[in-house]
Amino acid sequence: MKARLHQSLSRFDVTSLLVVGDVMVDEFVLGEVQRISREAPVPILEWMSHRQVPGGAANAAANAASLGGRVTVAGLIGADGAGDSLRTLLMDQGMDTSGLLVDPLRPTTVKTRISATSKQSVTQQVVRLDRLSRAPMDAATELQLIAFIEARIPDVDAVLISDYESGVVTPPVIAAICAAAHRHGKILAVDSQADLGHFQAPTIVTPNQPEAERVVGYTFPDVETLTRGGREILARSQATYVLITRGAEGMALFGADGQVTLIPAYNRSAVFDVTGAGDTVV
Repeated sequence: MKARLHQSLSRFDVTSLLVVGDVMVDEFVLGEVQRISREAPVPILEWMSHRQVPGGAANAAANAASLGGRVTVAGLIGADGAGDSLRTLLMDQGMDTSGLLVDPLRPTTVKTRISATSKQSVTQQVVRLDRLSRAPMDAATELQLIAFIEARIPDVDAVLISDYESGVVTPPVIAAICAAAHRHGKILAVDSQADLGHFQAPTIVTPNQPEAERVVGYTFPDVETLTRGGREILARSQATYVLITRGAEGMALFGADGQVTLIPAYNRSAVFDVTGAGDTVV
């Protein structure tokens, strides 16, 4: 198994990937607790550090680039400092960002996590602040994005759609990607918080368990219902594979050939930060 894994990873440097979707900045602010405020029952933090990393579709792209893949990113950013920072972060990893279109009417999505620490306790996240727009992009921007995608798909090995329902992965964009990927025989992977039935016969879809349960309309309390749900999503999406991520329970892979593989989680210790876990899976 390890030999096969190493062999697969060694091929990444000759693999090209187009990532389309909701790019964002994951921002982390750390402060030390000084005292409780007199204005409200909240801690006062003294700033310690701040960092920004690619998030959402940009995180998936960064992971592929870190393995040596040649990655092109397509999505929307705002005409703001966060958008400039995100483009720089991706370019510093060698990615092609010519598909990052600037929309001056919307902000770059930023998810800010503020964590507190002290000498007597462990670091804990105390609040998260999201700055984003869920409005669909305007028609002209949508056409520009579709034209870029259709021009790039013939030259890549695979396409990844990363959809956080933030206005980029619209029905026309989905239709254009699916049609071009099928026409040129490309691998198509989908990680979407929307109805997976909107995507036309992708190679693989990767919902987490709550997303999969929403798709089928019932929960998975046991392996039997999990298997039924996985097969139902296969039929609904017409995908070749469905990979359901299950947190501490691992993952479940369903194939159109009827094969079901339960993949256990390894090192099930307490997890400090799950940020980007789903992006990393896909």
